Amino acid sequence: MKEHPTSRKKRDRQAGRYAWPIQVFFLAIGLSAALSLASQGPLSGAGILAAALILALFIALGILFDIIGVAVTAADPKPFHSMAAHKEKGAKEALMLLRNAGKVSSVCNDVVGDICGIVSGTTAAVIVTRLQEAFDLRNVLVSVAVTALISGLTIGGKALGKTFAIQRSTKVVYWAGRFLHLFHR
Repeated sequence: MKEHPTSRKKRDRQAGRYAWPIQVFFLAIGLSAALSLASQGPLSGAGILAAALILALFIALGILFDIIGVAVTAADPKPFHSMAAHKEKGAKEALMLLRNAGKVSSVCNDVVGDICGIVSGTTAAVIVTRLQEAFDLRNVLVSVAVTALISGLTIGGKALGKTFAIQRSTKVVYWAGRFLHLFHR
């Protein structure tokens, strides 16, 4: 018995609805594993300063991707159409980002941002342990202070970054497009 065309379209729409969440699930697993491996190696024998530098890198990475995610949702595509017509490097990639703003925002803000937050938490635990060992402290206040400082830096940095991303969305998307252009040659 032959399936009715409207039934097939409905089934295909429902299957497509789950494709993106499944893709982002596997992307999150892959990125999380890669970033965790990238941080765990250097952290294993790292001192407080090296761990703090790794932490700063992950906080900055989270803020940078948050800026990109917000800028992509706020930017107007008109200047990029003009740039693409003039064959400016990165314009086509910027338009691709803007056409997929929902997915780009989800990956930048949620996937990368959340992974950076988790890795920052792991790094914070290493820093707290190193501080407690170095200064023979067994006080919960060290953990609370480090966690509060990291939270403040991350949240404050993202708040500042969001303002910047909204005000300079065209420039941020342009530079993200230029960066992606390096890989499209």
